[in-house]
Amino acid sequence: MRVLVIGSGAREHALCVALSSDPAVTALACAPGNAGTRAIAEPAAVAATDPVAVAALATSWRADLVVIGPEVPLVAGAADAVRDAGIACFGPSEQAAQIEGSKSFAKHVMAAAGVPTARSWPVGGPAELETALDEAGGLGGGPYVVKDDGLAAGKGVVVTTDRDAAVAHGRSVLDAGGAVLVEEYLDGPEVSLFAVTDGTTVFPLVPAQDFKRRDDGDGGPNTGGMGAYAPLPWAPPGLVDEVLATVLQPTVDEMRRRGEPFAGLLYAGLALTSRGVRVVEFNARFGDPETEVVLPLLATPLAGLLHAAATGTLAEHPPLRWREGAAVTVVVAAPGYPERPRTGDPVTGADGEGVLHAGTTVDADGTVRSSGGRVLAVTAVGEDLAAARQLAYERVAGVRLADAHWRTDIALAAVEGRITP
Repeated sequence: MRVLVIGSGAREHALCVALSSDPAVTALACAPGNAGTRAIAEPAAVAATDPVAVAALATSWRADLVVIGPEVPLVAGAADAVRDAGIACFGPSEQAAQIEGSKSFAKHVMAAAGVPTARSWPVGGPAELETALDEAGGLGGGPYVVKDDGLAAGKGVVVTTDRDAAVAHGRSVLDAGGAVLVEEYLDGPEVSLFAVTDGTTVFPLVPAQDFKRRDDGDGGPNTGGMGAYAPLPWAPPGLVDEVLATVLQPTVDEMRRRGEPFAGLLYAGLALTSRGVRVVEFNARFGDPETEVVLPLLATPLAGLLHAAATGTLAEHPPLRWREGAAVTVVVAAPGYPERPRTGDPVTGADGEGVLHAGTTVDADGTVRSSGGRVLAVTAVGEDLAAARQLAYERVAGVRLADAHWRTDIALAAVEGRITP
């Protein structure tokens, strides 16, 4: 099977690592890729957000399966274009990808499917914003949750007890012509659960937890994710089965009922609240950095699984198999991330074991340089979470990037038993 991966981040590097170890994969390409993917996958130039260009590349490269990593190409309709060219594609249609592209759309789907989620208030103007904050925060109680309604690369939400900050974020989005959603605050630890689906059958993967805030102790601004770990030693027994029955399968069934079947990777961001499981958000693709810890634990060959989802044959696929142990990834970020990341700095140690490239390029002389805010995702697998965490940070110590920033507390609370659902 010839497999083409679309994207350039650590998620795509992790996908390429998993696909390259699948005996069924006879050729692998990553477009546009990065300095890390080119070691295991053929690089190819493409404007990933242009559906026509993606389909043309898939055709000229003679791909048997296209795997689209990022959300922007999916929302733009890249998966539709590939399928229209007669090539199997892992990724939802433009219509189905609205479950991530529009939070309001996702709320309508959840309401119709009976999926438990936070109460929300769509906002169209400043006066509505004030009213929504009053209702959501109990007339000044907070915390306040204000979200961009559209795509925001994981950074479009503000959770704060500072009403002025909540208003400022909402108004900045409105002033830019965007839409805003105010939500009630959900207490409890958050969980990321991926599910592979062909629009009917749903295969959940192992749950993970990521770290959105830039700094230790969940301080600093929201980011695309500063690290993750899997599995979750503190997760309640039966959590995956419960989420499959109450969230994932009903959502997939509702999408199919609407004539907008969702086939690809459905990502459920969950809060384990005092009132039970609640959906924080849906994404239409593998999450980053959770992909970096989930895929190393998957023993089932990845290409066959994704191809079954892309071709509507997931019900015939064998049950998933998982490796023992745990995985941890720590993101090494450029100075100034996420507001104004500095790029162009040389990176050394980036070819070490477990180092996945997120934002890198390579010079003609082979020098690896930073090209984005999140530069590397340094990953390790161990016999348990403590061992995986220790090894991940040992590998971080082998990387050199001037003024780099990373969190030192990834998975620490879980290792120390300080998380209670």
